Amino acid sequence: MAKKIMLPLTDETLKDLKAGDEVLLTGVIYVARDAAHKRIVEALDQGKPLPFDFRGQTIFFTGPCPARPGQPIGPTGPTTSGRMDSYSPRLIAEGLRGMIGKGMRSQAVKEAMKKYRAVYFAAIGGAGALISKSIKKSEVIAYEELGAEAVRRLEVEDFPATVINDIYGGDLYQEGKAKYRIA
Repeated sequence: MAKKIMLPLTDETLKDLKAGDEVLLTGVIYVARDAAHKRIVEALDQGKPLPFDFRGQTIFFTGPCPARPGQPIGPTGPTTSGRMDSYSPRLIAEGLRGMIGKGMRSQAVKEAMKKYRAVYFAAIGGAGALISKSIKKSEVIAYEELGAEAVRRLEVEDFPATVINDIYGGDLYQEGKAKYRIA
């Protein structure tokens, strides 16, 4: 049974999430990929304003397709999270509490998640059309010139994901490998 999670993420919610938990996220998530992450970290380094307050927030690593008429967004599947690994520890230290993508994270990201209490969710790759059904509203809030890589604010309802890395150091990918390893 999937856990229903209201966003933004709180310490209380994070405490109850464990690697392997299936969740349905409802609330606001932000979209940002490589180019946006680079600009956000540059803004931090220069003391410039950020596109949104990171405290408690969740970022979805995706580049959505254009919306069809009457739809808030087009197919929206996860991109490979490792491309954000050089930026993620800094954003986690700034208060980011959730990330959604696909693929494994670096050791530095996993250590930052444990230290600052953040989680990593996986969304199903190749299921962008299905995922987009949980997105009720989408608006570009920064770096519009980046096109599909612009920062967006999404309102989601029952967005399906799986906890891969929890605040305790749990790692579903490592647990899965160990479970099926031949001694």
